[in-house]
Amino acid sequence: MTSDWRTPAEASNYRATPDAADTLQFLERLASAFPREVRLERFGRSGEGRDLTLVVVSPEGVFDPQTIHSSGKAVLLVQNCIHAGEPDGKDACLALIRDLLVEGRAPELLSNLVLAVIPIYNIDGHERRSAFNRINQRGPEVTGWRANGTNLNLNRDYLKADAPETRAFLAMFHRWLPDLFVDNHVTDGSDFQYDVTFQLDTTPDTFPATAEWIDSRVVPELVRHVNAAGHAAFPSQVFLKDDTDPTRGLRRVENPPRFSTGRMILENRPGLLVEMHMLKDYRTRVTGNHLVLEALLRRLSEDAERLTRLNREADEVASHLGDSATLFPLVVAASGETASVRFRGFEFTRFRSEVSGATAVRYGTKPLDTTVPIETGVTVAVAIRPPRGYIVPPQWTRVIEVLEVQGLTIRRTTSPWTGTVERYRLSEMRRPDRPFEGRFPILRSSAVESEFGRFGRCELIAETAWYPEQSAVIALDQRLSKVAVHFLEPEAPDSAFRWGFFDSILEQKESGEGYVLEELAREELARDPTLRADFERRVQTDAAFAADSTARLDFFYQRSPWGRANRVGEYPVGRVRTLDGIPLP
Repeated sequence: MTSDWRTPAEASNYRATPDAADTLQFLERLASAFPREVRLERFGRSGEGRDLTLVVVSPEGVFDPQTIHSSGKAVLLVQNCIHAGEPDGKDACLALIRDLLVEGRAPELLSNLVLAVIPIYNIDGHERRSAFNRINQRGPEVTGWRANGTNLNLNRDYLKADAPETRAFLAMFHRWLPDLFVDNHVTDGSDFQYDVTFQLDTTPDTFPATAEWIDSRVVPELVRHVNAAGHAAFPSQVFLKDDTDPTRGLRRVENPPRFSTGRMILENRPGLLVEMHMLKDYRTRVTGNHLVLEALLRRLSEDAERLTRLNREADEVASHLGDSATLFPLVVAASGETASVRFRGFEFTRFRSEVSGATAVRYGTKPLDTTVPIETGVTVAVAIRPPRGYIVPPQWTRVIEVLEVQGLTIRRTTSPWTGTVERYRLSEMRRPDRPFEGRFPILRSSAVESEFGRFGRCELIAETAWYPEQSAVIALDQRLSKVAVHFLEPEAPDSAFRWGFFDSILEQKESGEGYVLEELAREELARDPTLRADFERRVQTDAAFAADSTARLDFFYQRSPWGRANRVGEYPVGRVRTLDGIPLP
């Protein structure tokens, strides 16, 4: 066995991070030296045809997920390089696995735990290496690219699942079903003294007992361990309310399921987002990332029985979502409530920039410890009463395909069915003028993104509807019930509707010629005094409408049987209150 077990980053004195080939070579050396404890698993291929690799460290040599879970051990999954220009976690994990195996350091860290690591998730972006990919970041000298081979940000894809990497991840995730998930990143944003920041969701859409465990057992241990080693940890993402004035405080960012840790909420699993600070040197960042993972291993090994029990309980609750009479939190948002927190920043000056013409900030090197407000309050902004299940007509093949990729159990009707369902009527929607992640979505504004499009009116109507044979029925009596709700409820932040899977329902396919509508309008004005009053009121109060001859004629067409036959905005997915009577196998 070779005596030189320095990682490639260590061997370069932290000037460099290895490419995919050198990363894999180091892991293969470890697997060759420790064949009982280490296994490399290929779980898919990237868009450009590269293997996606999972490294599993199992001290007892057991690599079957079901056997591991049955033994009571917890499984920790650590993901690196989803943004491939942020390689800190990859190099920290190489060192962590080396320390556990070669140096035999702290064997108790894996006493009740199996460690699974994705060294490079966005491997196509990782191999688009350049010294000019990360202008905000201090080292390493060459890094990968943020997006994948089709320029999609994989950390916006966990629900719409456009990318082959996402689909491979979901299949692997559901095979291993880890008990806790970590996504390693590097910040953008302001300057401050902390080199390790992190976030764990405890919002109203998380399992309450898990949230209590996170607050009481996990967060304090991570902060204590990192700080005790001479690094500095802050238990929150750092996003300023005002990018030019840190003293105004920190804002909360939304975490919808397009993000990895937002997806974990739907999986009933805790998700840890680690953000190393971009302006720290690479050695500090990698060693700090190593420390937070080490602290997490210790806590999970001590609390493995408790965590696995909490996950089972959360799965059980989710599998009865369709029976629940309580409201389901579809959208959570900041409530405006704040708390004071001691924040370790740097001195700064604000000035009027002759370049941008706006107020700019320049950070110094002198520490500045201040007390600032941080948004802590969270409220449920949108809630729905879950149905027993959903029924999707078979012609919506892309929607059903994504539901299958998401791991949901789907049954197909064996014959046509007519029954009572609830269906939405959607109107006044506005798509954006520019794409976002390869689509033109209607997304809510958030702390980290601009507003895309506008969500209009959403009315729920109970009616009798017909569904063809082979319609897809998704009951909410399964572990992944929250995935179905978030994908099929139009108002959910990453629903299929918002991402454009149902755009064609907003298109009008039939219309009337002007000379025909003129006669229709005159007949209706003479026949219906209420309609006449509505039309005259609209002309008097809406100048744009009054000046638009086409809109004036369309007013009558849309209110006629011919206009209603277009069924514009009729959402085809049915919400069913009972599965009784639906012809299912």
